[in-house]
Amino acid sequence: MSTTLPALRKQLNSGELRPAYLIAGAEHLLVLEAADALRVRAKELGYTERDVLDVESGFDWNRLADAGRELSLFANRKLIDLRLPTGKPGREGSAAISEFCASPPPDTVLLITTNDWSKSHEGAWVKSIEQIGVFVPVWPLRREELPDWIGARMASRGVAATHDAIVWLAERVEGNLLAAAQEIDKLSLLADGKTLDVAALEASVADDARYDAFRLTDAAIGGDAGRALHIVAGLRAEGEELIPLLGWVLNQLRVLQRLSAAGSQLAAAFRTERIWPARENLYRRALKAGDEAHWERCLAQAALIDRIAKGRGDGDAWRELERLIAAIAKPRAAAELIA
Repeated sequence: MSTTLPALRKQLNSGELRPAYLIAGAEHLLVLEAADALRVRAKELGYTERDVLDVESGFDWNRLADAGRELSLFANRKLIDLRLPTGKPGREGSAAISEFCASPPPDTVLLITTNDWSKSHEGAWVKSIEQIGVFVPVWPLRREELPDWIGARMASRGVAATHDAIVWLAERVEGNLLAAAQEIDKLSLLADGKTLDVAALEASVADDARYDAFRLTDAAIGGDAGRALHIVAGLRAEGEELIPLLGWVLNQLRVLQRLSAAGSQLAAAFRTERIWPARENLYRRALKAGDEAHWERCLAQAALIDRIAKGRGDGDAWRELERLIAAIAKPRAAAELIA
């Protein structure tokens, strides 16, 4: 069946898990948190073994069936965590997922997550998941929905704010849920039980000297290579984990690749991607500097960094990230920076 994020949360709090779940969408934070909630619930229910399958170019889909057949001597239940970034398993992958769902192994849950989704992604493999499990399409929030989302997230973290303050924050983050979540987490440490107004939020933001992933991608997309690389250095020095950071960079690269492929339909593509008008010029600058092939090369570099960070490739992942960020900011110099 197909369901919503709120309905998924209710399901996770009651009873056993279904044999398969698909959580799919370009809203990285919502997908990540929903998947994390499912992993936590699975562990509570005794799914103590977990196989992580990252679907990259050349992925062997026999590994899915193998994971379903193999159970550890030390665990009675298993979670198969299959990460399909593009949301497109291809013919072989679609067949492998459908076959898995036709006869799901006992005491095994299959979780599939994607970071890209549209109606065009749906196919027979999605229907096979729906027949035995749960499909959760995660659509980007509409502009008018963002204040309610921010208000609810603030309340869940014990932060009280005026309506005007919530609207102000919604305008500031311009649809970027990861940025909003980061600000709210910071406010939860500073609020001290007080109801925050616009002035309090403005003061908090003014005092925030941290570098984060959102400022990083904005600087890179905006062509400010020096600032972007300075942010990378700051994040590394602060001990930030590279893989979550890379997830947001990858999200923005996919947006740029899709926008670049839109051609004369760019205006419609901006609406599809839910990019706010105030941010369009930022992306237009990048699109003018780099063509679709450039963004595809950047995506390939991001895949390389991911492999290195996960111990599946040689090299310095942070150094390769610096090359990627410089290539995003300066497409004309990309040939000297990335393969």
